Amino acid sequence: MRLFVPGFVLLVGISALVFIPSDADEKINGVSLVSPPRVIPSDKVSEVKRINAGWVAVIPYGFSRPGQGRVTFDHERQWWGERTEGTSELISYAKSNGFKVMLKPHVWVLGEGWTGDYKPHNEEEWKTWEQDFSNYILHHARLAASLNVEMLCIGTEYRTPAKERPEFWRGLIKEIKKEYSGKITYASNWDNYMNITWWDEVDYIGIDSYFPLAEGDSPSLEEIKAGWVPLKEELQSFSKEWKKRILFTEYGFQSVKGGAGKHWEVDKSHENADMEVQSKAYEATFQSIWNEPWFAGGFLWKWHLTTRGAERNKTRFTPQGKPAEKIIAKWYGKSS
Repeated sequence: MRLFVPGFVLLVGISALVFIPSDADEKINGVSLVSPPRVIPSDKVSEVKRINAGWVAVIPYGFSRPGQGRVTFDHERQWWGERTEGTSELISYAKSNGFKVMLKPHVWVLGEGWTGDYKPHNEEEWKTWEQDFSNYILHHARLAASLNVEMLCIGTEYRTPAKERPEFWRGLIKEIKKEYSGKITYASNWDNYMNITWWDEVDYIGIDSYFPLAEGDSPSLEEIKAGWVPLKEELQSFSKEWKKRILFTEYGFQSVKGGAGKHWEVDKSHENADMEVQSKAYEATFQSIWNEPWFAGGFLWKWHLTTRGAERNKTRFTPQGKPAEKIIAKWYGKSS
């Protein structure tokens, strides 16, 4: 028997209820855009169509400093694409080229980079951070509403704040929903999503998926697929527990030997470049999870809208101009 409840189809059997999302066949085939430093032509966004993407993530950065609670953004010295002016234009470009948009405000910790290590040291700093971060997110919630953005990501990889201040996030989401009526997610780090206790407040469980899948410089396709087997069970179980689909708010692989493993440990020199590893890692990922009903899709990391630094990207995450493009286009085309 099939029964419908909001967001899910209930298959009622003899032994148990199985929850399958009602939109399980729809996949978000997304790309994370690198915000350009200067104004670009509107048709530059259309280049993403060559991999059959239907979504783009636009990322306006904010900034914090270690030991301080301040979150600053929209600074005149920021890149054009990171400020509200450029963010608005990029969203308009994306819309005019037929893409759906996830707006993904993302804080950069000066001198450290990763928000995963950010932790306020006292209650005063916590309060400052909560106020400033709320202002930052609500500003972009209003922007998302004004431009009919389909999805808003309300934070990225805050390991400590996401775990230790659940009521702050619940309150923030309540305020966001007064301004914005689209879908909401949060981008948790791959090793931290299970520590968040407020997934019931958002539409998707967001995970920045950089799971180490296989050891060695050049693992085979089957070895990489084997790395997904236990992860699939964990993710499916987590999705079932929360009755939410899982969205990879970021995912991808570096084109470098060892790129299917612990990416933060690999040698990123040009002599260590390996396009085949990146291609196999994408193919293994698509084969392993793309058709799973609990999986909503994802936003690959990342796509440059300028040619600046193309040689520097030889061993980095972007699949642009690399063999992995054809693999992504094949799978994304199935969702177009």
